[in-house]
Amino acid sequence: MSPTLLLTEQLIARPSVTPDDAGCLDLLAWRLAPLGFACERLDSGPENFRVSNLWSKRTATRSGQAQTATKTVVFAGHTDVVPTGPVEQWSSPPFTPTHRDGRLYGRGASDMKASIAAFVVAVEEFLAATPDPRLDIALLLTSDEEGPSVDGTKVVIEQLRARGERLDWCIVGEPTSVEQTGDMIKNGRRGTLSGRLTVRGVQGHIAYPQLARNPIHQAVPALTELAATVWDEGNAFFPPTSWQMSNIHGGTGATNVIPGQVVIDFNFRFSTESTAEGLQQRVHAVLDRHGLEYDLTWTLGGQPFLTTPGELVQAVQQAIHAETGLETELSTTGGTSDGRFIAQICPQVIELGPPNASIHKIDENVRLVDIEPLKNIYRRTLEHLNALAGA
Repeated sequence: MSPTLLLTEQLIARPSVTPDDAGCLDLLAWRLAPLGFACERLDSGPENFRVSNLWSKRTATRSGQAQTATKTVVFAGHTDVVPTGPVEQWSSPPFTPTHRDGRLYGRGASDMKASIAAFVVAVEEFLAATPDPRLDIALLLTSDEEGPSVDGTKVVIEQLRARGERLDWCIVGEPTSVEQTGDMIKNGRRGTLSGRLTVRGVQGHIAYPQLARNPIHQAVPALTELAATVWDEGNAFFPPTSWQMSNIHGGTGATNVIPGQVVIDFNFRFSTESTAEGLQQRVHAVLDRHGLEYDLTWTLGGQPFLTTPGELVQAVQQAIHAETGLETELSTTGGTSDGRFIAQICPQVIELGPPNASIHKIDENVRLVDIEPLKNIYRRTLEHLNALAGA
């Protein structure tokens, strides 16, 4: 069994459902400390939802002295996993790593314990071959990515920013591939902006509409306009911004009562062509123009980020091609990731991991043939970036 596969299995065996780290970070710190990494726990959150965070950094040295002018590459990931769902529906226990038909089964196999193991082993191999690298290497790991994402990477980034920590390149180990490891990487993500709209009317008997005011009827024209609005055209990296309703709640349950209010939940997934503030202003303008009596609360889940082709993208593309022969596809599709927080202090952020077809599903798995190439891609990327740091 390869070191990468062994460490992946050791991580899967720990039932780290958000926010419980289940000892994953202790295991990883134990592996990293002998390599010269300073491992710092930055746990956060209330006692009933305590989040485990690890910031681990190895500073480049020359003749025993720490370098001051160097580059820093960060691997970011999460040890937490989503709940298993009905255990009886799994073909094997979700936290017992199991091999079957050339695949490794277990919760977190693809999202994202294989990625974490691959990067740790890649660092071990890189440092064995290059004991005196020119770049700083760091890992930022959390147990709150699948949950609220309030006390995880977000908190660590805030602390690093307060310290003036400089980050140059970041690889997030999210499962980005489609058919084969390396066939797709994410070089950005759309922003997410949610709203809860409450349109107020006047409740009354349905037989006497003149004595009531139906908020559903009033809201429909405005909602129709919002659904038909072209918010932007997107760009070379992002599709056009999308506005979607997810829930509508109105009525008392009785068929003869005009409701007093209707509540609509909606969400923007927006490109870098729009801003959260601009989208909010445009929505309010539509609602006001339709004369609605309403309340609207906003939740900004994350700003969009984009890493245009440059040093990091090229290093990863070269590593993927050298290892697999693939010409990787750049993509910004999918949901959010912790890259949205890291991009606030790191100018180049990409996401690279194994195929994602089984993530969050019953019988989550990763193909065995995808694990070792992922480790090699990470190692080759470190080699490329180390050459850039010394240029």
